[in-house]
Amino acid sequence: MEKTYKTRIGVMGGTFDPIHYGHLMIAENAREQFQLQKILFLPAGRPPHKQHITEAVHRCRMVSLAISGNPWFALDQTEVESDGVSYTYLTMQKLKQRYGDVELFFILGADSLFDFESWMKPEAILQNCNILAAYRDNTGSFFGQLEYLDQKYPGKFFPLDTPSLAVSSQDIRMRVQYGRTIRYLVPEEVEAYIRNHKFYQKTPERKDGT
Repeated sequence: MEKTYKTRIGVMGGTFDPIHYGHLMIAENAREQFQLQKILFLPAGRPPHKQHITEAVHRCRMVSLAISGNPWFALDQTEVESDGVSYTYLTMQKLKQRYGDVELFFILGADSLFDFESWMKPEAILQNCNILAAYRDNTGSFFGQLEYLDQKYPGKFFPLDTPSLAVSSQDIRMRVQYGRTIRYLVPEEVEAYIRNHKFYQKTPERKDGT
């Protein structure tokens, strides 16, 4: 009897304020390396550690513009349509209930790998998904943390090799604020949306790197 394989869905979370080519590159490499049939871009609703972010409707619109040319990418508004603070463990429960018998892969950056155990109910997150941790170079600290988590939660953490692209949403916001170019850091449609809505021009400096 031929073995059947579960559908694999990636979940790319973040504030996406704004979404940029680094996000898209990580998602595309995850799709290729782990044979994902779909990747959901999941803008945060009310992140527990971030206070001043652009309204969700605009962040969702920028995501839609950025991913429109990739048939494997889709916008998911689970968190922005939910009441209360956005916790990953609750979101993954909702996605698992919605999609049923699939394998979910939550994609995060190398920095978040070190913070994972400080998240709300990490064990509950892992009950519903695996973790793909993106790294840009072969650093011992990253793989040491990955090995530690793999021993504690066997078979749940996987390294995701991505090209180096030193770009962050914080840097993009600051560049706009100071009148510097963001061309080639974000898709053209996203750049136009930012300019047309005059985002980030007079906002206070924020210390998060999303």
